[in-house]
Amino acid sequence: MASLYLLIPIAILFVCIAVAIFIWAVKSEQFEDLERQGYDILFDENEEKQPAQKTDDEQTGKEKQ
Repeated sequence: MASLYLLIPIAILFVCIAVAIFIWAVKSEQFEDLERQGYDILFDENEEKQPAQKTDDEQTGKEKQ
């Protein structure tokens, strides 16, 4: 029974800390763009765009018939 007098205030303190961190995250707009992080994994923005390579027909000047 005596341990409850210690554990209940500690649990309340942890809940208050968790709520404060959640409120801070919402105010600092951490949850505004949830999809961007997922797309960043799929698409590499550092990769330079290379021009489309010409086919053999375009390089030799032949037309398709």
